[in-house]
Amino acid sequence: MKVIGVIPARYASSRFPGKPLIDLKGKSMIQRVYEGASASALLSEVIVATDDERIFEHVRSFGGKVEMTSEEHTTGTDRCGEIAKKLNADVIINIQGDEPLVDYRQLDQLCAAFENPEVNIATLGINIDANSSDLADSNRIKIVTKSNNDALYFSRSKIPYNRVDLNYPYLRHIGLYAFRKKTLLELIQLEPCDLERTESLEQLRWLYHGYAIRVVSTDIETPNIDSPEDVEKVLNLL
Repeated sequence: MKVIGVIPARYASSRFPGKPLIDLKGKSMIQRVYEGASASALLSEVIVATDDERIFEHVRSFGGKVEMTSEEHTTGTDRCGEIAKKLNADVIINIQGDEPLVDYRQLDQLCAAFENPEVNIATLGINIDANSSDLADSNRIKIVTKSNNDALYFSRSKIPYNRVDLNYPYLRHIGLYAFRKKTLLELIQLEPCDLERTESLEQLRWLYHGYAIRVVSTDIETPNIDSPEDVEKVLNLL
């Protein structure tokens, strides 16, 4: 099985413009993501997909592989899909460009999910305590799953609502996605839905249109950087 990692990276983030190029103790965020992903022996190659010349030139400066993509893309999945059309690959992993602590073992866990021929999309979830501040944080996405570990729903809200005070094992999403190439090329043809627009979560489009998303449990924590306030947490961990 040939697996290729794609890191979508854009400069014009609404919450944190220019964040792929911020300095994190001597290396840019995009370089840390690239190097972390490249540590996986299961990935044939890693490619940064961007629409910005500054990011393009920076990735080339540290020896990374990078390709320019359309400025019209509204999601990282669309950007990965453009790259995937040209790739000879079985599985594409969309590696979030705002997770500078990405761990190669997470990517290996995602790859392993595709040993099951029924899995076409996979992502990661980590258990969190019922008292965790992540439950109230709308930037930390929560998941509920079926008995086979396929996703039932993703939400920015605390789900499920704990009405009877059970010690429910809450699950937080870690935003890495892997797709069979054929499935990825189908997903980028789907029309957005109101459910997706309401939560501003792209994966709800896939669920809405009937695609199954296998949630792989991990105990490897990798905080992402959504806003400038998240930078200090990552710097402390580095």
